[in-house]
Amino acid sequence: MRVAVIIAAALALAGCSTTVPVAVIGANGQILRGTATAAMDGGTFTATDGKLTCAGSYDSWDTSITISMPVHCSDGRKGLVMATRDASGMSGSGRIRLSDGSEADFVFGKAAAAF
Repeated sequence: MRVAVIIAAALALAGCSTTVPVAVIGANGQILRGTATAAMDGGTFTATDGKLTCAGSYDSWDTSITISMPVHCSDGRKGLVMATRDASGMSGSGRIRLSDGSEADFVFGKAAAAF
């Protein structure tokens, strides 16, 4: 948690943003790739496979280990991402649950770079 506070303070002092890779892996093998960006004015993520795009926002100042993010997809589905950060605060994983009952894995940072 101290690392996340240090990162947030560094962002505030530097006035910049940090971007990491994101991957969303569906049960059917569908993979959406994109980025998550933490900035002073908030955080956002977007992932797409060229046909479907899902995006959301989060409080980039929240230093909790587990965070939740609303998500909306280009096909009209909405839902929630629950993600847990690792010790660095810049990588982690979680789960997306959408309004139609579908679920997908959500990974960001180093783990997402493999996709």
